[in-house]
Parts: sequence; C-alpha cells; structure tokens
Amino acid sequence: MTGTEITPIPLRQLTTLRTGAAPERMLDATSTSELIDALHEAWATGEDWFVLGGGSNLFVGDEPFEGAVVRILTTGIEELASPHEGRIRLRVQAGHSWDDVVAYAVERGYAGIEAMSGIPGTVGAAPVQNVGAYGQEIQETLVEVELIDEGADAPVVVPAAELGLGFRTSVLKHHYGSEQERRAVITSVTLDLAVTGPAGRIVRGEQLRRALGLEDFEPVPLERVRTRILATRAAKGMLLDEGDPDTHSAGSFFQNAIVPEHVARTLPAECPRWQVEPDLDTLTVIPLEDYYGLSPRTERPEGMVKVSSAWLIEHSGIGKGFKLPRSRASISTKHALALTNRGGANAAELGELARFIQSRVHAEFGLMLQPEPVLVGVEL
Repeated sequence: MTGTEITPIPLRQLTTLRTGAAPERMLDATSTSELIDALHEAWATGEDWFVLGGGSNLFVGDEPFEGAVVRILTTGIEELASPHEGRIRLRVQAGHSWDDVVAYAVERGYAGIEAMSGIPGTVGAAPVQNVGAYGQEIQETLVEVELIDEGADAPVVVPAAELGLGFRTSVLKHHYGSEQERRAVITSVTLDLAVTGPAGRIVRGEQLRRALGLEDFEPVPLERVRTRILATRAAKGMLLDEGDPDTHSAGSFFQNAIVPEHVARTLPAECPRWQVEPDLDTLTVIPLEDYYGLSPRTERPEGMVKVSSAWLIEHSGIGKGFKLPRSRASISTKHALALTNRGGANAAELGELARFIQSRVHAEFGLMLQPEPVLVGVEL
C-alpha cells in the first residue's frame, strides 16, 4: 500500500512553533510499508523532501516548501526479550508519541527513560537529536534503529553505536549550516530498559536527584519521577498547552553551549556549568619496536564544559518575556531558552528575535549560541 497524498496542510498547523505555509505536496504514512512507498515516490521525482513527526523540533520559514512533506503517522509498541537479565526491550514505531512510550514504560515498571517524561515529538525523532533531560539521554537505553537511507530499496537495522550519538546530535541530524552525515529516515526504535517493578530504582544522576529533591541514594518509584518531571516542565512552559502561549515554542531554541575548560574559566563564576564526560575509549597504541617496558607520559586532553545558555541570555540583558517592538514573538515568560509565538507571529519575527539574542550573548560573553531546532527555509 502506498502513502496517501493529501491536500497540503499549512505547516503552522502542524508545528509547535506555529510557523510555515502549506508545502507543494504532502503524503501521509500510517504503516512502515506506506512510509517506504511514500519516500520512494518523493525520491523518484528528485524534489526536495523532509519527514514530519510531531513538529516540535522544526522552525519553518514563511515561504511554501517547494517539495514533499511525508508525515510519519505509524504507531505501535512491541515487547521483546532482552539478552540481559532483569531487562526488557521495546521496539517502537517511529510515529509513536515519545511521551506515550515513557508513560507505557513507567506504568509497567520499565526504567531508563522516565526522566524524559513530557518531551514532545515522536519516537523516530528521539535518536536523531539524542534527546535527553535531567541527566538521562536516549543513547543510554537505545539498542538499535531500523532506518531507510535516501535512495535505498529497503530499511536496514543500525546499532546505536553507529549513529554517532553526542550531545543533542547524531549522524542523522541536520545541523544549521551543514548537511547531516547520513540522510536517512528512522522507521522504528529499539530500547533496552531495566525491569524495576513498583519499588522503582536508585537515582544516581546529579541533575535528576536535584530535580527530585533527593538527598540520599534511595529507590524512587518511577511514577514519582514522572510526576515530578511533568510538573517541573509545566512550570517552565515546556508541556504543550493550547491555552498557554509559553508552550507555543520548539522547546529550548538554543543549545546549552559546550566549550573548552579554558573558555569556561573566562565566564562569571555564577554561570551554571557541568563537566562533559571525557571519551574513555581513547587508546594509546605503542609500536612493539618502540616499547621498552614503560608507557610514555601522555598529556591530559583539555576537558569540555557545558554551560547554561539560559543564564547567558538572561545575563546579557534579555529577560523572560522580552520581545522586540511590535513583534508577536517573545521569550517565554517562564524559560529564557524558549522562543514563543504569542499569536500569529511569522518566521521572520521569530528569526529576528533569535538573531538579536545571538548578537547580545556574543557581545557580552563571546559565545555564539547555536539553534537546536531543524531550520527549514530559514536563515539565522
């Protein structure tokens, strides 16, 4: 069965940032076979194309997209045996709501993604930008994805280790100003989760422990974690709510900056920062003919530090609720990292605000903030 071509819907109705005109073509796919056929149809014409899931990580320009938009509407969760004792695997279709999967796992006592409750969007988009929150990232539980490369006849299974997962990135992500290393579409995702039952699990991550207000290492029911995270996200305007303009956003518009340690030391001491874990897989190989029983001293590579972009924005003179004169776009009144559509704002207005923020932070701290959403037909 082929994907269904429908009358194109304006993308402002399908994206949480609420920008974008109707594309030239739009195809809906409710099964993997429909998705593959729809992609083959788009590729055969040579037209531009992109896939659309929940629309929560897109910033679309005002001009109609000259190509095909394929909407991934596939759903379904399959439980599989894990080769590891006390664990279970979930294979989930790409169009399934991410938060619905988290709710499914929490309800059954499957641990490993509960701190990512409330993240909008679909499962297929989660590995693309290695979604994470409060110290958890999908790369910790991701086993593999099934994907189809552009121009390929059929999907293939790709282990998580081959996806180049890093801080909010992967080889599949289209970063602003560059093309993704691997142009492909995920059709399903497989996660490996711990079976904890109602007792929950010990929370070891510092960010999550702070969010939960924990002082001791004690088992915490997964439902308690989910409830607290949802409340925290709601307080920051990060849960979709039709009646709250603060949630008409793409979430955090700018990534937290990751800088070398010597750069972090130039920032004010009050700026929140977190050490980025070093690559522990780096090996020093010594040719046998050069080995004399002692390993040569190796210089410790400079570490990297993640710093709070929200703090940088607010301390460059841009507070929550800030907007430019006569603009319908503004910073969220609850969270300095979210750019919001206050009603009828177009992409030009949101882009103007984003560029202003970048310029102020750069002028004050010498750092250029990078956008987190995928930009389609927009220049910053």
